[in-house]
Amino acid sequence: MTAASQTPAAPPRAVPPRSAPKRWPTSLVLGIALLAPLLVVAVAGPWLAPYPYDEMNIMSRLQPPGPDFWFGTDEYGRDVFSRTLVGTTNSLVMGVAATAISLLVGVPLGLVAGYGRGRTDEIIMRCMDVLMSFPPILLGILVLAVTPPALWKAVVAIGIVYVPQVVRLTRAITLELMQEEFITAARLRGESTAYILFHEILPNIWPPLAVESSLRVVFAILLGAALSFIGMGAQPPSSDWGLMISEARPFVEQAPWIALCPGLAMGITVIGINLLGDGLRAVLDPRNTGGH
Repeated sequence: MTAASQTPAAPPRAVPPRSAPKRWPTSLVLGIALLAPLLVVAVAGPWLAPYPYDEMNIMSRLQPPGPDFWFGTDEYGRDVFSRTLVGTTNSLVMGVAATAISLLVGVPLGLVAGYGRGRTDEIIMRCMDVLMSFPPILLGILVLAVTPPALWKAVVAIGIVYVPQVVRLTRAITLELMQEEFITAARLRGESTAYILFHEILPNIWPPLAVESSLRVVFAILLGAALSFIGMGAQPPSSDWGLMISEARPFVEQAPWIALCPGLAMGITVIGINLLGDGLRAVLDPRNTGGH
């Protein structure tokens, strides 16, 4: 037997196992599944509605759900299904617009407070403490009390109400980032304050801001509905969900579907956005590696 025949065969090279693709968190999938139809309704609601949302028909008032009126009719004979569809547009636009206002005002203030510190930080945060000392609905009423109520004014008021929360979050993250080496390096390079704020710090705070924004949308929708419920937001004949529930109060026992339908729509929207926020937190959190 030759020496070559006695040499043992080389063991097969181990193939490294493929890393399993990251799965989206269940909460994110459920949130998208709930919100996707609502977004379609928000865009196409006026065209999907079988009747004009403000069309009155006294002969059909307080009709229960049926083939002609899927969600029944209200005290004026208006189709509750059509009004709920159009109300989806109003409520989502209100929540998103109010959140955008709070971000546009709160993020720059939080960046300046966290970066400037000292007297600048003290002045900004004491002003935010004053705003936060008022309950949100009371602060919204105070903002709206100086002028006649209107939907766009409610959006602005809600945006102002949630500015302090955005400022506090942005400031806290900015203070943490100020200790990082890349901020020190930017300062040593002689970069301007505006460059450091908007090119170094801002790109690193958007993940928690994205999660915070989803929660702000929920609170803005609920606060907008509360303001409309007490007559400080949307005005008749608008199809805002809060206004619909307010108008249905005298008929809750006789025609509960008038309040039930917008209430269910609001509940589904809030649950969907909360699930989306939880999913975004799991995806954007750098400490999360399991995707559960």
